[in-house]
Amino acid sequence: MDENFFQNANEGGGSPEQPKEDKPSALMEKIQQLGQTNVPQLSQDTTIHCLTIVGQIEGHLQLPPQNKTTKYEHLIPQIVAIEQNPKIEGLLVILNTVGGDVEAGLAISEMLASLSKPTVSIVLGGGHSIGVPIAVSCDYSFIAETATMTIHPIRLTGLVIGVPQTFEYLDKMQDRVINFVTGHSKVSEQQFKDLMFAKGNLTRDIGTNVVGADAVSYGLIDAVGGVGPALKKLNELIDLNKGKEEGLVQ
Repeated sequence: MDENFFQNANEGGGSPEQPKEDKPSALMEKIQQLGQTNVPQLSQDTTIHCLTIVGQIEGHLQLPPQNKTTKYEHLIPQIVAIEQNPKIEGLLVILNTVGGDVEAGLAISEMLASLSKPTVSIVLGGGHSIGVPIAVSCDYSFIAETATMTIHPIRLTGLVIGVPQTFEYLDKMQDRVINFVTGHSKVSEQQFKDLMFAKGNLTRDIGTNVVGADAVSYGLIDAVGGVGPALKKLNELIDLNKGKEEGLVQ
């Protein structure tokens, strides 16, 4: 037989190629990733940036992979970019954190406090431990009615050298936290220390668990509210900031 016969058979009469699997559509991706078919689209014209601080604040030591963490080395470039981006006029910070590294939390707090743009924070769920300075670092702060804030002294884990210098180091670090919180909120230093060293409120520790409106009554947080009031307040601060830049407001 002619060799061309077998060649033609292989080219035309052989088994057809398997059809390639179609890539999942955008609709399927939404269902797989978000569990719903339609999600609100973020407008490119928005002037407000949302920064979330959730889980445990990771600092100098890497936490186990199963922990939900917010890495401060990820937040710092974002905050710098927010300050430099002229399209962003205001920042909304949403917190649901158990705390974490003290120096990393203070670094985030100082950066938020030094932003030239209006900032508003919301404590949802919890803003515990070093989350307290972050919550009060913004121009105006909100807390959900059911959200809590745990105020307690600073402690160390791991190997601790049992010398007076260790206590002095902890005492100075604690003063840094106290000074920042009292300087960026309405709570007095004595009131904050009373909350920090209270006995009987926490079962396995000293300190105080402050819920919702109590945080406002102590002067830690400015108001009770959620996303709606926070955005309304942030827009007011943005308008006020624009007025100052234009010379309309002193």
